[in-house]
Amino acid sequence: MVGIIGIITIFVMVFGGYLAAGGKMGIILKALPFEMTMIMGAAVGAFLISNSVAEIKHTVKDLGKVFKGPKWSDEDYKDLLCMLFELIRLARQNPVAIEEHIEDPDNSTIFSRYPKIQADKETTALICDTMRSASMNYDDPHQVEEVLEKRMEANMHHAMHSSHALQTVADGLPALGIVAAVLGVIKTMASIDQPPEVLGKLIGGALVGTFLGVFLAYGLVGPFAAKVKAVVEQDAHFYQLIREVLVANLHEHATNICIEVGRQNTPSHCRPSFSDLEEALKAAKQNAA
Repeated sequence: MVGIIGIITIFVMVFGGYLAAGGKMGIILKALPFEMTMIMGAAVGAFLISNSVAEIKHTVKDLGKVFKGPKWSDEDYKDLLCMLFELIRLARQNPVAIEEHIEDPDNSTIFSRYPKIQADKETTALICDTMRSASMNYDDPHQVEEVLEKRMEANMHHAMHSSHALQTVADGLPALGIVAAVLGVIKTMASIDQPPEVLGKLIGGALVGTFLGVFLAYGLVGPFAAKVKAVVEQDAHFYQLIREVLVANLHEHATNICIEVGRQNTPSHCRPSFSDLEEALKAAKQNAA
């Protein structure tokens, strides 16, 4: 919703201000289809050249993040902490019983209590792989921590591709606008024998190309890239929380301490209060009983 309001605000303020200043939309509307075809056609073509099919699909899919926002809500962070509490508690009470949950999370009674988390394959894989490593009695927990860090860096690099691809398009749009404007000037020069009122319209139409290139770059595509980046970074906190809790578990801290480490590392705007989390953990214990 906020993204849609932002786009409407951009168009209303830019074109509303133009009209309020006495500008006429006739020249812009007449030149718009041709200039847009040249600029956006070249931008899409360059995007296709510089990305693989998988990367193109990934970027198109991630455009939805501009309007949907982050995947994980405040409640999801609380659910994650409760689920990790149940898993760690069970692993310490009965190391054999935990195997059925980390080997088959799709059919796990613990994971099934948190369906949104269970449905995210990267989350379940991260938890299960790390707890499996813990069951192998690693002598040095820092080894697992290092592996987790590299894995998350790789995932982050992949998730950021959409933002980088969109930003590359945004960086190129002003130059493509100039290309369209130059072509418009060439067209104008071919009509140099026409009266001033005709030449004025031709030059105005050519300048629409420069306007569109800059407008699309800084008014739409650039902000889209920034929003995708912000959402990816915010969602990454969810996976970092998993790392913090499970690394604390590897260091054999008390279960409640491990969860508190996770709570403290939750982003401030999503962090549950200590009392709220305590109530949620009590409920999780009752459900597990």
